[in-house]
Formats: sequence, C-alpha cells, structure tokens
Amino acid sequence: MKLIITCEHGGNEIPSQYKKAFKAHKHVLETHRGFDLGALDVFEYLKPLSVYSKSSTTSRLLIELNRSLHHKQLFSEYSRALSSKEKESIISTIYVPYRNEIESKISSYISKKDTVLHLSIHSFTPTLNGVERNCDIGLLYDSSHILEKEFSAEFKAQLKTITPNINVRYNYPYLGKADGFTTYLRQKFKQHYLGIEIEINQKYSNSNQMSQHIKDTLLVALKNVIY
Repeated sequence: MKLIITCEHGGNEIPSQYKKAFKAHKHVLETHRGFDLGALDVFEYLKPLSVYSKSSTTSRLLIELNRSLHHKQLFSEYSRALSSKEKESIISTIYVPYRNEIESKISSYISKKDTVLHLSIHSFTPTLNGVERNCDIGLLYDSSHILEKEFSAEFKAQLKTITPNINVRYNYPYLGKADGFTTYLRQKFKQHYLGIEIEINQKYSNSNQMSQHIKDTLLVALKNVIY
C-alpha cells in the first residue's frame, strides 16, 4: 500500500495581486476560517511515512481546495468580489495545479496495481456557533467503502491503545461523503484508492503547532497500521 499525505488548508497566505480583497478583513485570515491551525505541523510530522506528500499554504478564503469547482463555497465572501478573470486565474494557477498533481500521482501508482491510502490532514475549531464539538480526532470516510471502514476501525483502535482516553469519532465533525477532495478522488478511482480525512481538534494547537502528544499518537498509530 502506498501512503500519500496531503494538507489543503496549511496556511493563510494571499498572493499580492489578490490582497485587495482582504484589505479590510485581514483579521479573519488569522482565524480558523483562514486556515486549519496546526494541520501543517501534523502534516510535516507524518509525511516521512509517505511515498508522496503535498501541502498548500494559500488561504482557503481565497479558494477552497477541498471543494469542487461547482461548489458555492469555492470562493469565499471576500474573494467572490474579484473579477471573473481574476477568479479564472486563481483556478488555473492555484486550484488546478494542486489537485491535478495529486490526482496524477495517485493515478500513476494505481496504474502499477498499487493500492493508495490517501490521508488528508485537517483541523477543526473546538466550538462552532456556540456549540462545543465533542471530539479529539475525527476520521472521515465513506462508510460504504469496506477498505476505508476497515482502515478507520483499525486506526481508531491503535489511537486508543496508545492514548486510551482520546475521543476518536467517525465522520465527525463532518461527513466523509460530503463534497471534498477525497470524495472526488474516490469517485475517480473506483478501486485501489482509500481516502481518509483526519480532523484534529484545534484545542490541541498553540501558535500553529499541534500538541506533541497528539502528533506522536498519530504517528505511532499510523505506523502500527501500515507496517
């Protein structure tokens, strides 16, 4: 099995030519809406286990790499005000190259009869709209996909063996079948592809660095499953 690790929301960077759209909203780029706090740190920690890895540090508020081109949240309320030409340029220079490179790499492994395990690293805000999210790590997958279900069960078991009190939930705080990059790839590659999104509670993130214990738990659990 070939392990691929990606991180779509690793940073809050805005290319200079588009900063005008955020001139009065710079503060929002520093919040959980601008990027996934701590996710890039986890990505960097886990990527030595992978045969291929790729991350993006462009803010999701410019363009949402984890959404389909037709999705209403592809552009945020800030970037939506950019011209059609500018948005087309963002798609062609940021969105398409990122997703195409990953898709091409997966395709190359599958063409050699390898099975690809794709882990997409994310984090989530502990409280949303005043409601506390009761979860430490979420594993998002398609429950009708047998191999994804089996991997998630084994991964959860390993996580809880290492850290017994950790709260690991399936398809929480989002559904694994919702519009997303792994969902798209799962439909593209009907066989030999497993797409799992790992969601980590941002309460474990400090100054964009995730708790060492959480990182070690993920690393050891993943090693135990794939080796």
